[in-house]
Amino acid sequence: MNKLKLRLQLEQFFLEDIGERDTTSDVIFSDEEQGELVFIAKEDGIFCGEEVIRTGFSLLDDGVVIDLNVRDGERFEKGQRLVTITGQVITLLKGERVVLNLIQRMSGISTRTNEAVMMLDSTFTRIVDTRKTTPGLRMLEKYAVRCGGGYNHRFGLYDGVMIKDNHISFAGSITKAVEKVKASIGHMVKIEVEIESKEQLLEAINAGADVIMFDNRTPDEIKEWMKLVPDGIVTEASGGITLENLYQYKHTGVHVISLGFLTHTIQSIDISAKVHVK
Repeated sequence: MNKLKLRLQLEQFFLEDIGERDTTSDVIFSDEEQGELVFIAKEDGIFCGEEVIRTGFSLLDDGVVIDLNVRDGERFEKGQRLVTITGQVITLLKGERVVLNLIQRMSGISTRTNEAVMMLDSTFTRIVDTRKTTPGLRMLEKYAVRCGGGYNHRFGLYDGVMIKDNHISFAGSITKAVEKVKASIGHMVKIEVEIESKEQLLEAINAGADVIMFDNRTPDEIKEWMKLVPDGIVTEASGGITLENLYQYKHTGVHVISLGFLTHTIQSIDISAKVHVK
């Protein structure tokens, strides 16, 4: 995770929430009053967000003491104390909601990703995310996928070529689209082509695609079409894949299965925050 970027993001999140001041806490408490803030899990899950906790509270007060009982990627159980933060009561109250919102969502993503990885149960095929992330939270959500045992697809439009159906329609064909890309990009950039038919698959292979995505294809179709794919081309299955039917894709032979639901339809993990005044 890019800690410089995380720091900047958290600054903006705190400014949005605190504004000029915490009108409630600043009036009720003095700077001298100390306390503990304890995050407690209200359900089982996979934890993610330790750097958010450290960076977040240290931005508000570098004197806080953080005691983590669980680390990123580790499993926790309902009722478990996840972390204890000790410091000024004012600081704890100002930072509580922003930090808690983030780690609840990140832990929800890690937990869902781990469910998918365990459901697939493959040492060959990887579970990866997509660009279907919350605007502004992509770095954190993709980090959470890794903590759950998954892998990252491209981070944005800038770090890889993916020629999709609309690109093909505008360009005129897969061949024309790939030719234009190869004439412009450097040798370090991979080219992925999304295909929906056997004819498109053969055209993508002949055009020199590095990665081929089987878009909204059935497991049987993918398994049959994989016989046509030369060694050296990475294959990906995407579209219409859920936790319920994921296991059906295990033996298709694809290298990667990309799942949008890892980040875009997530239920945050329920974590409570309890304060103890010293």
